[in-house]
Amino acid sequence: MEGSSNDSPHIMKPVDKIPDSLPILPLRETVVFPETVTPLAVGQERSVKLIDDVLHKDKMIGLATIRNPDVETAGPDDIFEIGTAAIIHKMLKVPDGSLRILVQGVKRIKVVKYTKFDPYLTAKVKPLEDKVEMTKEVEALSRNLQNVFTKIIGLVPYLPEELQMAASNVDDPSALCYLIASAIKIRTEEKQDLLEEIDVEKRLRKLTVILNRELEVFELGSKIQNDVQSEMDKNQREYFLRQQMKAIQEELGETDEIAAEVNELRAQIDELKLPEEVDRQARRELDRLSKMQPAAAEYSVIRTYLDWLITIPWNKGTEDILDIARAQQVLDEDHYDLEKVKNRILEYLSVAKLKKDMAGPILCFVGPPGVGKTSLGHSIARALGRKFIRISVGGVRDEAEIRGHRRTYIGAMPGTIIRAIRDAESNNPVFAIDEMDKLGADFRGDPSSALLEVLDPEQHFSYRDHYLDLPFDLSRVLFIATANMLDPIPPALRDRMEVIELSGYTEEEKLHIAKKYLVSKQTEANGLTTKNIGFNDKAILRIIQDYTREAGLRNLEREIGSVCRKVAREIAEGKKGKFKIDEKAVGKYLGKKRYFSEAKRMTSEPGVATGLAWTTSGGDIIFIEATSMHGSGTLTLTGQLGDVMKESAQAALSWVRTHSDELGIPEDYFQKHDIHVHVPAGAVPKDGPSAGVTMTTALASLAIGKSVAANVGMTGEVTLSGKVLPIGGLKEKVLAARRAGLDTIILPSENEKDLDDVPEHLRKTMKFIPVDEVHEVLAAALLDGSVKAKAKASASGRKKPATAGKSVGARKAKGNVKAIGKAPGKGAAKASGKKTARKATGRGAGKVSTLRKAASPVKASGRKKAAPKK
Repeated sequence: MEGSSNDSPHIMKPVDKIPDSLPILPLRETVVFPETVTPLAVGQERSVKLIDDVLHKDKMIGLATIRNPDVETAGPDDIFEIGTAAIIHKMLKVPDGSLRILVQGVKRIKVVKYTKFDPYLTAKVKPLEDKVEMTKEVEALSRNLQNVFTKIIGLVPYLPEELQMAASNVDDPSALCYLIASAIKIRTEEKQDLLEEIDVEKRLRKLTVILNRELEVFELGSKIQNDVQSEMDKNQREYFLRQQMKAIQEELGETDEIAAEVNELRAQIDELKLPEEVDRQARRELDRLSKMQPAAAEYSVIRTYLDWLITIPWNKGTEDILDIARAQQVLDEDHYDLEKVKNRILEYLSVAKLKKDMAGPILCFVGPPGVGKTSLGHSIARALGRKFIRISVGGVRDEAEIRGHRRTYIGAMPGTIIRAIRDAESNNPVFAIDEMDKLGADFRGDPSSALLEVLDPEQHFSYRDHYLDLPFDLSRVLFIATANMLDPIPPALRDRMEVIELSGYTEEEKLHIAKKYLVSKQTEANGLTTKNIGFNDKAILRIIQDYTREAGLRNLEREIGSVCRKVAREIAEGKKGKFKIDEKAVGKYLGKKRYFSEAKRMTSEPGVATGLAWTTSGGDIIFIEATSMHGSGTLTLTGQLGDVMKESAQAALSWVRTHSDELGIPEDYFQKHDIHVHVPAGAVPKDGPSAGVTMTTALASLAIGKSVAANVGMTGEVTLSGKVLPIGGLKEKVLAARRAGLDTIILPSENEKDLDDVPEHLRKTMKFIPVDEVHEVLAAALLDGSVKAKAKASASGRKKPATAGKSVGARKAKGNVKAIGKAPGKGAAKASGKKTARKATGRGAGKVSTLRKAASPVKASGRKKAAPKK
């Protein structure tokens, strides 16, 4: 430390004589003004020597401020040029070797040149005179400065009141500036700027700006202090008054509002007979609440927590109606078919009737939109006599949405599970969790992981919500999850649920549901009665076939509602009588037909085959188009196909090229032609291996020049060796084929067992051809049957399925082409040879099969041969 100020300065009489050369004492974060007295602490060795030398001479030194206070030993470049000549009046040595001196500023000086650097700095200096003109403006600035300084003295405790009198007695404006600038605590740069200012009027203006700023800060600080003091006084006063009120109330036998609220909460807790752990926690929090003031921040948090503990149905539930016949009746009233679901609920009721403490099942309904997954929950709740609650987890990304927030967060509350239980006012409701396949996950957590405990029968008897931090028994809750697809649900979560798949409805089922449920519902919803409107079966079938194309029922209900609204308008406009809705009326109210069967038109040319696809909204048909052009044998794939589907196309082309001799394709056909395979509806992404047989058939049809039968749809994965592998979603695909007007389905043999899931009336009215190899597919699909099925050694010993009491017909000995069920319509394969044999064992034991001659082609009845492609 070279030199620093310790005390407030005092004004003294100046000395006029200034030597030409002075020793310079650098000051750290201190500015000494002329005509003021300032105490300084001197610590550096060279500075101590400087003071000793000066005291033995004329006692006058030069004081200059260091530019950067972090510099340890200041040199000439580190010191401001403008400083103050001063006289040392007193010096005191302290035990640590440093000095305390009292200096009086004499006059401003400017360092002209440093003449000596050791042992301390010595410089040639010249005095600086003030530029002052006593005008009215200068006098006004001086008086204003004195007034502001007086206000600051009244607000600042470190300024003595004597300064006010000293400032009021100073007539010289320059001396007034020095006195005030050295008295207040402002930045060193601002003090140095005031010292360097020669023009007194400018110096007064600068100091006025600084003082006004400081005055605002001091006034604000004083206001804050007064407010705090006032609040403290108010709190103390309230405390004393409340204590007095409490004493008075105790004397009168009365209680205050807080005590009354605490007593009410305690009575509720006593009445509820909560579980032991919950009761202990509730009473602990209640004791904390009773000792708090309502103004305390924690008061409302504890009060809200106690409200949740009291309102949650810990021991409150509904009694199940264990009447199997009634439950069957309720389920049948609300939903048509869906036998799997109904049987599972009746099984649960039957076991619950025998075993009173049985835990609720955890079911997951998977199926396309509109098939009644969520509404099934309502029916199940009604059949059991339970409350029904529903939440949707679609798009939920925050784990706290499921498990709640901890009470340390502002605005914390329980998760959706506990909130829904509270709203149901029952601890055993039917709890529907919709859109399980649309759960999200991000940096806030994984909601599907939070659901693991909720849906785990081994854990959820003690489910802990983060907010409550107490175990809640979810084992009595009957959970029903719904999803459109099973694949997006994490395996760990899927493993905890009993999955029941719901397929789409056939036209006959839709007709029955519409007659029994939808028409009456929409009639009532639109203000009509059976006296105003009536639908016949043909009208409903036309709406199903021409105006909807879906697995579920939502669009069908929407179109029926549209007809009802138009009828309601006509009635409102004054038309009388009952409106009978027939096929013609449907066209009038709903406009032009929206959906057409494109299979016949699309497959009329070689190179087009009809495939069956599975989608999240049920089954659908797709067309595979293949065409050729002169080229070098490249394969182009379009239609926004996925990687798996592209690989299927490559495998299909490889098989066709490998067997080109057997198929009668010219040897150099694929070397001289480019092949383009396209799947229409290019805006829709497509993927999966089940279109393999369809692509193979389309390519073979193109190369051979024979069209594919318009009434045939096919599905199956194909290998390079020509094997047809099993696929999934057969029922949905069959329903889609029926909606599209197809009556013959080619499917993998290993999927024959899945035909049991297909409605019986479809098995009777449609033809199903199980195949093992691509040769069999081509033999059954191409119109002229020109492709012979590949012979197999095991042809005579092949097993056959039992299907609805129908005979198995139209099978080739070489190729295993089987037709199961009835084959109506054009394009059905004719059976020839009529040689029969009965099998005693294997798949389809006891069935009669018709064996064709190996060389007999599969012909399309009543259909002309397609012209060969040139």
